[in-house]
Amino acid sequence: MLRLVVLDKLSYIMYTLPILIIPPHRRTRPLSVLQRTSYGPVKQQYMLDKNKKKRIIKKYQTHEGDTGSTEVQVAILSEEINELAEHLKAHHKDHSSRRGLLRKVGERRKLLSYLKKEDNKAYEELVKKLKLKQAKALLRQEAELADDNQDVQEETKQ
Repeated sequence: MLRLVVLDKLSYIMYTLPILIIPPHRRTRPLSVLQRTSYGPVKQQYMLDKNKKKRIIKKYQTHEGDTGSTEVQVAILSEEINELAEHLKAHHKDHSSRRGLLRKVGERRKLLSYLKKEDNKAYEELVKKLKLKQAKALLRQEAELADDNQDVQEETKQ
């Protein structure tokens, strides 16, 4: 019985030690017991992990060993944007993450406009592959062109 009490006190000290080290004026709020570990608070990660990033690079690379082409950069940014959007649905008051999201969206928009200017075919393929909003506009345009072609063919037959 005595041994359990000592262990409980030690575990309590280990859990509260990270909080006790931080001066009171620097503490934002005390961490709950569930968020603490023996070596400090648990941090949530909002970046892509290595394996996920490798899978994205492998899927969108233009040639072997390609890690930095525009297509790969846009794909990685899109995945990060999706993760941040999910985070912001749960934490709508997290304005610093919202700012990061807007920055990533702007960067992706710039890269997409560059890709469209340099290689329009690769741009269209990438947008369709990533299922971005621009893909809907492209599909609409293609449908309109197909309708126009059918109308022209019907007129020539008559």
